[in-house]
Order: sequence, then C-alpha cells, then structure tokens
Amino acid sequence: MFRPLPLFIGLRYSKAKHKNKFVSFISMASIFGIILGVAVLIVGLSAMNGFEKALRDQLLTVVPHAELEVVKGEFKDESAILSKIRAHKGVLGASPYIVMNALLQKDINMKALQMRAITPESETQVTAIEQYIKQGGWELLSANENSLILGEPVAKQLGIEVGQSVSLLLPQIGSTKLKAPRKFTFILTGTFRMGGQVDTTLGFIHINTAKKMLNLNHATGIAFKVEDVLQAQVLSREVAYSIPVYMYIKSWITSQGYLYQDIQMVKSLMYVILLLVVAVACFNIVSTLVMAVNEKRSDIAILKTMGMGKWSLRAIFIVQGAFNGLMGSLLGALLGMYLASNLSQFFSAVENILGRKFISGDIYFIDYLPSQINYDQVIIITLIAFVMSIVATIYPAWTASNIEPAKELGYSH
Repeated sequence: MFRPLPLFIGLRYSKAKHKNKFVSFISMASIFGIILGVAVLIVGLSAMNGFEKALRDQLLTVVPHAELEVVKGEFKDESAILSKIRAHKGVLGASPYIVMNALLQKDINMKALQMRAITPESETQVTAIEQYIKQGGWELLSANENSLILGEPVAKQLGIEVGQSVSLLLPQIGSTKLKAPRKFTFILTGTFRMGGQVDTTLGFIHINTAKKMLNLNHATGIAFKVEDVLQAQVLSREVAYSIPVYMYIKSWITSQGYLYQDIQMVKSLMYVILLLVVAVACFNIVSTLVMAVNEKRSDIAILKTMGMGKWSLRAIFIVQGAFNGLMGSLLGALLGMYLASNLSQFFSAVENILGRKFISGDIYFIDYLPSQINYDQVIIITLIAFVMSIVATIYPAWTASNIEPAKELGYSH
C-alpha cells in the first residue's frame, strides 16, 4: 500500500530499536507518562461528574429547589398564590409549609432541630423524601393527632422507636418577658434515612398541627420544584416578583450551593493540574526526539543529499512524536474509561481491605464514590493530549531540518 515517504520513515523510526538504550527508555517513559496523565484526568473528572449527578439525583430530591417565606405573618391568599406559582413557566409543582425551630426531649436526651410542617398530599410534587422513609410514610402524618417523622440518627440519639412518644418544646417568641417554652407531646410514626446532615437536622409534622400550635390560618412558606435546577435562583426571583407579598427568596443554591460550587472548583483545578501533568509527559517527547535527531544525524544528512526537502524531514520527526502521543492518548483514554466505569467497585474493595470507610454517609449525602463518564470530556482530553504531543515535536523537527550534510558527511567545499 502506498504511503508518503515521511510517514513511512517516521513510523519506522518509532518502532525501531535505538542504539542508545536511554533514548528507548525516555521514549517509553513519555508514552507511559501520557497514558497515566490522561487516565488519571478521566478518572478524576468522572468522579466529579458522579458527585454532581448524586447531588442532583439524591440531595436535590429532598431539598426544595426554591422557597418563598413571608417576612411577617402568613400567606393570606394561600390558594390563589399556590395556583399562580404552579402555573408559572418552568415550575413543576408547589406545596405550602411552615418551619419551626424546636427542641425534642425524651427523658434526659434532648435534640434541637428544624421541624418542617408539610402538606402530605402536595409534598410529593416538591420533594421525593418519602422514598427514603424506612418506617411509616406521609399517610401516617395525621392532622388530628400529633404525629411526626424523624431521621433515624435523631430517633436513635433520643432513644425512641416508632409508636413511642416524645416531647416537643417550642420557645415563646415576641414577648419581652422570659417565659417557659410551650410543651407538646408527639408520637413517632416514621423514620427516614437519606444520608448527610438532613438526617440529623430535619423533622416533619402535619401543617394543620403546626397551624394549631402557632395559631395560624395559612402557611408561612411555599416550596416549589423547578424544571432546571441550575436556574432555581433566577426562577425563584421571577416567581416572587409576580406575587405582591413581602417575602424572603431562597433556593437550593443559597442553602446547598456550596457543594455544587466545590465540585465545580475541584473539577476546574483538576483539569488544569492534570493537563499540566500530561503536558510534562508530552514534553518528554522533546527529549526523545532531540536524542533521536542526534542519533540519526548522518541518516538525515543522506536524505538531504538525496533531495529530501526541509518540510519532509520535519514531517518524519513530527510523525515519530505524534505516534508516541497517539499511543499514549488512546491507551490512556481506554485505561481511564475502564477505571472510571469500575471506580465504585475498586473504591469499595479498598475500603474492605483497609477495614474503614473513607466517605461517611453521616457527613456527606452519599457513602460511596460515584462515577459517571462524560464521553465528550474523554474525547476533548484525548485530543488535547495528542495536540500537545504534536506541539512538542516542533523544536526537534526544526533542528533536524537545519542539519548541514556537508558537515555531517565530512565533505568540503
């Protein structure tokens, strides 16, 4: 099959054994460096993609995308406002709620947490926390009896089980005199476990129960779910401005956005740092080709005397370096995708061998190392590594094309 002469010679130089073993070692080191750099970059970015997906699919299923809370009082025209919010473009569902800061007491055990009074019938439009309820369900939250649902860690800390009673202490706010907190008795009707801080900071009761406790006729807040979670902040403002009530505007970005921002920051830093590692590996090709040029000076001189032009000579060494870069980039991409696709299993195996958990579900919202391969990123990383390897060949190729045959072959003018 016909191949251009520079391509034929360049590929032959790439596969041929060098007289100097050190040149061969540097050549292999440059390939392995590119393989390692590309693979680690793909694995690292896949882990960050996995965390980002887990944040969307898990944490944001239990945390409302956006919330509106009245600054003072309650929503007087609650039904009309709910209808208006649900009809807004980009909103998938809305549900009223009331939030109270309370203290739970069982014998000598006490726990402060936020009690969220919800409407069980419409809460499923906003969050999917019901799927994390281990015992009971929203249907057990009754307006007629004081029932509540707690996170498993809170129930364990208080020493109570489903069906047992617990005291809820509510401070009396608004009085200038110091008053004892009001005390209510609740029955634990269910527990949930999602993972992370939600389990230890949140409890649920029926919204009608909260209205009786606080002497309210309507909800003090409305939570809603949006179609595009990254536009939650913008959409929450649009919705709020369309309602003539003085409100606090909140979204998951203000409460949990630091997690997303941390993931994006780590991903950006990883991109820069590991691309520099790939760049260092690629520029080992410079060393390989400089030594190859010195080793092949007489061959280059002969080719020039036979009429080979400068660009053809340059192409030989560009092909040689590009071959190393292509091998390293493709093998690194394959290795990276294999490791990324099995990252969770490898991580679990390491945890089992060492006998300890590196990611605690009590602190983070997951207890495993997630991974999601983005094939667009894989293609971009592979192309960048390959382009870097070609750029690294320019100086040695130029040096080779400037060799003077008369000096190398001992001719005199």
